Amino acid sequence: MKTTQTVLFICSGNYYRSRFAEAVFNHRARQLGLAWGAVSRGLHLRERPAPLAPEAVEGLAERRIPTCLTGAEPLLLTVDDLVCSHLVVALKESEHLPRIARAFPGWERRITFWNIHDIDVEPSRTALPKLELMVSDLVDLLHSGCALGAEEVGPRTEF
Repeated sequence: MKTTQTVLFICSGNYYRSRFAEAVFNHRARQLGLAWGAVSRGLHLRERPAPLAPEAVEGLAERRIPTCLTGAEPLLLTVDDLVCSHLVVALKESEHLPRIARAFPGWERRITFWNIHDIDVEPSRTALPKLELMVSDLVDLLHSGCALGAEEVGPRTEF
């Protein structure tokens, strides 16, 4: 039996970017039989008219990725989420690093920061393809067996 490792995607409200990334990751990981799964969380939650941003729903539908591959509703980030995840990705460094550093001191050094704009800065028609590519690259890296942050191992010549 394979042990599943977890990647955690973090964004502001766990409504748009992180949920899209979670579903794309889970879809691609399943296609490849990868022993990784994704979850997503937000740094602050607020009332929304629906549990998932319409732009995320549309983007997933265009890619034929079922919305059931993301959580049922937005969830707030906790220390337990950070502790239980093998890899943590926050989706916008300038937006999320200061908030994470304040709320979870020290954790900002253990998180990979990407630079995907929220919908108020960049429309979903350009942001989601960028995010999809980054998630796909991450899945491919994990599938290749390369550990993130590890030095490349190759033949050595001793003199």
